[in-house]
Amino acid sequence: MAEVSRIFRFHTTFFPTFSPLHKPSHSKTCPGTWRKRNSIHCLVSTSEGEKMTTQKIHWGCDIDSLENPEALQKWLLESGLPPQKMAIERVEVGERGLVALKNIRKDEKLLFVPPSLVITADSEWTSAEAGEVLKHYSVPDWPLLATYLISEASLQKASRWSNYISALPQQPYSLLYWTHAELDRYLEASQIRERAIERINNVTGTYNDLRLRIFSKYPHLFPEEVFNMETFRWSFGILFSRLVRLPSMGGKVALVPWADMLNHSCEVETFLDYDSSSKTVVFLTDRAYQAGEQVFISYGKKSNGELLLSYGFVPSEGTNPSDSVELPLSLKKSDKCYKEKLEALSKHGLSVSECFPLQITGWPSELMAYAYLAVSPPSMSGQFEQMAAAASNKTSYKKGIRYPEIEERALRFILDSCEASIAKYSKFLQASGSVDLDVTSPKQLNRRLFLKQLAVDLCTSEQRILFRAQYILRRRLRDMRSGELRALRIFDGLSDIFN
Repeated sequence: MAEVSRIFRFHTTFFPTFSPLHKPSHSKTCPGTWRKRNSIHCLVSTSEGEKMTTQKIHWGCDIDSLENPEALQKWLLESGLPPQKMAIERVEVGERGLVALKNIRKDEKLLFVPPSLVITADSEWTSAEAGEVLKHYSVPDWPLLATYLISEASLQKASRWSNYISALPQQPYSLLYWTHAELDRYLEASQIRERAIERINNVTGTYNDLRLRIFSKYPHLFPEEVFNMETFRWSFGILFSRLVRLPSMGGKVALVPWADMLNHSCEVETFLDYDSSSKTVVFLTDRAYQAGEQVFISYGKKSNGELLLSYGFVPSEGTNPSDSVELPLSLKKSDKCYKEKLEALSKHGLSVSECFPLQITGWPSELMAYAYLAVSPPSMSGQFEQMAAAASNKTSYKKGIRYPEIEERALRFILDSCEASIAKYSKFLQASGSVDLDVTSPKQLNRRLFLKQLAVDLCTSEQRILFRAQYILRRRLRDMRSGELRALRIFDGLSDIFN
């Protein structure tokens, strides 16, 4: 549920060897109008006979089950959760969600989940010895919580969280459950493919690191039949889709049972946080709800690609004001100043290839600075470092620099990259044909068709932004040429008068 606030994202790793992890801002952490699509079980065959080689998770429930969530609500109420104005029900958007039992006002606080019912890195382990071992090795919050979830889940009724874990999906919504072949086939045009591969590799690397450094030394506490790659895929999938960062608690990350049954809407901006007056986790409604309406929160200002990456759904085209598409830009090795430019980029934490977000409303100044650097001639070598600094979001260097003498070349450079990306999207969408499936009932669908529909939805929304950028760039270049022609005509006219 946490919002990743950024001007643009560079490639980062989530789980380097026990180093501090990526820190999103408020709302769902490594979290239109809906939060989730229906679950596709990973053992379902594709039409080509492919099968995902995964082990079955022995806890959790089907995503459309109401029995376990209702048991969760009963347990929470018995454990200190105050009476709620919402109940868990089957809904059109997200399969199950929280629905208003009575009219709810705008600016009304809801939930009031006490800290005793919130899971954090400080939560007490049922297996106290296992918890002490991980804390001894200073395992960061994300892998610590992933291991905690598996430990508590494996203990079933012996864990105080058994009712909560039973209500979690057996397969979270996440690109973690897409195979590499599926990512290559359906997301080849989108930069989200690289992000998904990076995330999968990071989860795998984190598990292997834990296994080698800790689990193998304490097999009686972390047996491989419980703590394995598949259970870690599940637990990280839960964290990516449900973990929240609470700003008023110093940015502490947490799982908030019951609150994580709320679905996402691009039309609301409210998010979870700790309320010091009630000493509970709440959210403040930013609109009124009638009895029977589904209540929503925001998972953060995320693009459609980011929502697919963590939650497995894509909002309808044009409904997400935070939507963006990552545009790749690269230096050309044939550039006479390639080495000098690369050194300038490296000094400011950038590489030879970077991705920048385009939105319907425009693009960041960092993208323009990178383009200036890419097209700048040897005579401007004294400005290379200035351009590289302005292209980085890791420096406080002033943004919005301009070099009028090379602006047209920079815009053409961006346009060429934009049109190359459009061609990739067009190739995929044309090859996909017309796909219009009922994605609210994927259990009745072939897995391949369902993933294809998600990819078509994402690529259509991203290509739409690229088309808009293409139009703006072409118009800008046309205006610049028109201005040059007008200036030339004026000059010719003055020459005629002089003659």
